[in-house]
Amino acid sequence: MTDTTTPTAEEFWEGFYRDREQVWTGRVNPLLVREADGLTPGTALDLGCGEGGDAIWLAERGWRVTAVDISAVAMERGERRAREAGLSIHWERHDLTDSFPAGTFDLVSAQFLHSPVERPDERAVILRRAAETVAPGGALVIGGHHGWPSWVTEPPHHAEFPTIEQVLDQLALGPQWQVETAELVYSPSTSPDGVAGERADSVLRVRRG
Repeated sequence: MTDTTTPTAEEFWEGFYRDREQVWTGRVNPLLVREADGLTPGTALDLGCGEGGDAIWLAERGWRVTAVDISAVAMERGERRAREAGLSIHWERHDLTDSFPAGTFDLVSAQFLHSPVERPDERAVILRRAAETVAPGGALVIGGHHGWPSWVTEPPHHAEFPTIEQVLDQLALGPQWQVETAELVYSPSTSPDGVAGERADSVLRVRRG
């Protein structure tokens, strides 16, 4: 019998974005700024681009960006913002468990690629595929949550937050790769009820030789 209680990834993310006019702030993820701001612009792939904040930031700095998401609603918002800013970004809709953009890229970014409906090992498979799309001399930047914010006493759902070591194991990189950044970054986090706390995120930057 088919299980109809759990939405597909496409159903979940389309509903997630459709329920609100704007989900994210529109600003770039700080971990991407930290790791990519000093890089020489080239071709960039933004995985799980959402409403386009990271893709737009990269394009503003001269990167030739391919932005990818499973949600058509989210990408339409990003494309509209980019068009209003006079930026050219190539948008592709993919379920990354099934298909991936063609070609290689000087920068591949996967920021907070977490999903409440992800299947076992789904994120690991996607990240390994992301590494395969990095051109020689290029970089892969992965930002991820290291756990729930400190003010969360009862998580709303089960979630896997791999450690940096686990992500590196999942990537199974060869000797041609160099780890340039592997750190935890702590930042303030406030609950919807105003409870102050902090959140730990992991950032990993690896470069293909």
